[in-house]
Amino acid sequence: MTGSSIGPRSIQVNAVAVYVEERSAPHQEQFFFAYTITINNTGEVPAKLLSRHWIITDGRGEVQEVRGDGVVGEQPHLRPGQSFQYTSAAILKTPVGSMHGAYRMVTDEGEHFDAPIAPFSLAVPSRLN
Repeated sequence: MTGSSIGPRSIQVNAVAVYVEERSAPHQEQFFFAYTITINNTGEVPAKLLSRHWIITDGRGEVQEVRGDGVVGEQPHLRPGQSFQYTSAAILKTPVGSMHGAYRMVTDEGEHFDAPIAPFSLAVPSRLN
């Protein structure tokens, strides 16, 4: 779990990733991972998620960067104490990798800030390797 804590602005981000065997094709170097993100506004002011920036690194060190507006087609507005959860996916060429990044947020007063997303692992369970 990670977050941004600057005065009254505090966003906590939690990520859980799972390997999806039935959507993967290891012989074609396609390893499908689903991840669920929970975004919690633990601060004192409302904030809206404007955009995302992901850095996805596979086991060979190849990096993909993903930038875009919102998450899963939404730009959630979170009041203090509220959370938003969504599930998305990433496909790697290797059975192991990692993701990290940041969400660009804005308070109702127009102050922009970044909520960092700490690195988390994407890994095929050892029983499947």
